[in-house]
Parts: sequence; C-alpha cells; structure tokens
Amino acid sequence: MVRLEGLVRLRGLDVPLLRRAAASMPGAVTDAWPVEVENLLRAAVSRLGGGDLEEAAERTLGLAPGMRDRAAADRRRLAAEVYRLSVERFRKSQEEMVLGQIAEQVCWIAGTGNRGTSAAGAAMLSPHLQHRTLHMARSGRPLTVTLHIHPVELVRDVDVIVSPSNTHLGLPEMYKSSVSASLRRAGAVRDAAGDMIADPVHEDLADWRTKHGLLHRPAPPGTVAPTGPGALAAQGVRRIYHAAVAVPRPGTNDYEVTPQDVAAAVARALTLMSQERDAHTPPLRSICFPLLGAGRGGMPPETSVNALWTALAADAEPDRELHLIVRRPLVADLVTNVLGGDRPAQAAQAGRREQKGHECG
Repeated sequence: MVRLEGLVRLRGLDVPLLRRAAASMPGAVTDAWPVEVENLLRAAVSRLGGGDLEEAAERTLGLAPGMRDRAAADRRRLAAEVYRLSVERFRKSQEEMVLGQIAEQVCWIAGTGNRGTSAAGAAMLSPHLQHRTLHMARSGRPLTVTLHIHPVELVRDVDVIVSPSNTHLGLPEMYKSSVSASLRRAGAVRDAAGDMIADPVHEDLADWRTKHGLLHRPAPPGTVAPTGPGALAAQGVRRIYHAAVAVPRPGTNDYEVTPQDVAAAVARALTLMSQERDAHTPPLRSICFPLLGAGRGGMPPETSVNALWTALAADAEPDRELHLIVRRPLVADLVTNVLGGDRPAQAAQAGRREQKGHECG
C-alpha cells in the first residue's frame, strides 16, 4: 500500500501493523504516526547493506531524495533502472523481493529490540509469526516437533539452526532472500548506527573450508560445516550448521537436489550436534531445520519434508528438541499434512503452489 500510494498519502492509508510498530518506538507521538512509520521504513531500508537492493528500495517507496511525491509508476520505473530491467520484468521478479526484504528488516528491527520493541512486539507485527506443536511418534515413542512460521532470523533460544547451502559452501550476498542469506545478514555485527562492522558467519565458514581443503573445490553432497552464530548469539542461537545439499548444474543458475542428499545432510547435522553437545555449557539440545532443497533447489516441499523425516525418525537422541521452520502458514499446513496432521488437502495443495521458490535456496 505504501508503494502504491506513496509517503505523502501515508495518513490516509489503513496500515495497522506499521502503525503498531511505529507506536512502539521510544518517543513516538500518536498524532505524528505517519512520520514514525516513515522513520521505521527508512531504518529498515538502511539495513539492506547498500548496493542495488538499497537503492531500489529507496526508489520503490519514495525514500530517495526528491522522490517522496513521485507517482507509483515513476518510482517503479526508476527502481527497475537500478537492475537494468524492463518495468514489467522488475514488477514480476525483483520488486517482490525488494518489498519482502524491507518487510523482513521491519520485523528484525522489532524482534531484536533495536528500536525498543521486544520479540513479543515482533509477533504483534505479523499474524504469521507463530508456532505449532506437532505430536508425532518415533520408534513407538511419542515425539514433539515445534513448527515455526516466520522468517528464520527471528528464531530465538534454539541452540542450532541448519542453513541450506550448495556444495561450494559459499554464502550468498546479504541482500538475497534465501535462508542462508538471511542468517548471514542476521549474524552480522553492527555498530550503534546499524552499519555492519563484521561478517563472522561468512568468515567462520571460509575458515572451515580452508581448514578442510575445500576453498577451491566443492564438498560432497551431505557435508555439514559448523560455524558460530555471530550476532544471533544474542537471541540464544549457539551454532549454525551449513548443509551442502544443492549441486550446481554446470553452465546454468540451477541446482540438483536429491532426497538422499537431504536425508544424509540431516543425519550428519544430528551426528555433529551429538559430537559437539558436551563441548558447550549447557550442552546443545535443540536444533531447527528449514525445508532443505525446497527453494532454488527445486525440490517439492512435501519431498523435502519426507526426506527430513526419514533422518529425524532415525535419531537416537531421546531428549533432543526438534524444530522445523517455514515462512508461510499455507506451507505449514502442508508440513502438518505430510507429517500426519489434519489440515485439509486443499490447504496443502495451495501450500505447494505458494511454496515454489520461497523457502530455502
């Protein structure tokens, strides 16, 4: 709505979630909520790391100098020029990514308390920030799995987060929308002004690749590389496990992912966690998996869930806490359905349509 109507018409827009976020900021003035919403959006855009993404975001919302009163069509055209794309191509691809990145940063600002809002405040900003408890059975014993429905960077108090990767174990740029890019961005260390001063997750992973002789060659599919959490330590995250499940197809931008490689990576992550468990105080106990391979890897989400469960069901640790994470409620319905829940079949079918290209890269 802000993109369509522009900053000069904010007061006439029905944007309750942005107003709630703005009202929670220190020193907010109720009558001046459009100014506070604009300040929130500027803060979110400033966290996008510069480059084309930040410039396109500024132009899209009219935050760039001299653009606050420009028509939506003009702002879209100028944003498309940043990526050297036609307006139609930009509308169908990059624009959704740009707006999604701004929205994630709004949630991140609220969730980390950088602007005085708690994690509970972040949950208030989005009706999709929720959890479900799935009651399963494993080897005849009851098992509880927590299903998170929100961006991965808002995970709190989970010891290990598994991040999907290609076999070169190279992290994408922070402005990308994948799970691995989000974790790199969330793990970055920033100063009081929000500027990045260190990129510890990327640096740790590069050190691991060097140590294991993988700096200039790919790792076998199913390899799992552990790193520290960077700034995510403030949220109770203690390790990130980078799971190599996507094999690049030579000469293309596509990947090959198999259920066997996903299951192997999950099993390896569980084994690695058991090996590292007692080296931490308190011992590592909880681990969170996204739908490995179900984004740019092209694997159907139900296939990813089944491959994940193949390895999770064989886990021998009785007291390990298992978590799954997806971004959208319809995909959560699909996961619940595949794992034996009672969500309606039409929701699962909708989830499959909505899922493609949005979970893990």
